[in-house]
Amino acid sequence: MENTATLVVGGREIPLDKEGFLRNLDDWSPEIAQAIAQQEGIELSEEHWEILRLLQDFYREFELSPAMRPLVKYVGLHLGPDKGRSIHLMKLFPPSPAKIGSKIAGLPKPTNCL
Repeated sequence: MENTATLVVGGREIPLDKEGFLRNLDDWSPEIAQAIAQQEGIELSEEHWEILRLLQDFYREFELSPAMRPLVKYVGLHLGPDKGRSIHLMKLFPPSPAKIGSKIAGLPKPTNCL
């Protein structure tokens, strides 16, 4: 039997996989992102949202969730070198920016993340 969980947002049960990623990507909304972030101990700021939007753009463009290195490059390309650094992303989405950011952005787990 597969291990699953649910997240209740606005009285609606949202199915999650065993690691807390959305089972149905269409369930994502900003309110769901807030709830997942809260579970991760993250309070979303505008800096978080700009990375979440880029993660979703990356997914639409390449049809996959980025690993850390492509995420850093993509952020640097779109937001400049100061934000396109691992340390900046680690501060926003510790301890694994690609994994935690993808989870909050409503994307699948990056394939090479542990």
